Amino acid sequence: MWWKFFRAVRRGQYKVAPITWIALVGTAIYAVVPVDFIPELILGPIGLVDDLGLLGVAAVLATREKKRWEAQLGYDDGIIDVDPLD
Repeated sequence: MWWKFFRAVRRGQYKVAPITWIALVGTAIYAVVPVDFIPELILGPIGLVDDLGLLGVAAVLATREKKRWEAQLGYDDGIIDVDPLD
């Protein structure tokens, strides 16, 4: 389903919120630029906490946008509403 979401965004069928774009672009830039808030060279694995935190925020925002897109299309995540037999 992610590929359909990416395709809809790329084709302009779904507009992603500006704050989500800012967060995703900011996360990508932060991951590429060698400057860190918590440097790995000094603190070792603890220095990865800020990187993982930003990736987590980006993942949450992307998932939220995907769920909004699915709601717009009327998807129900596989939930089947049935009445019990009497």
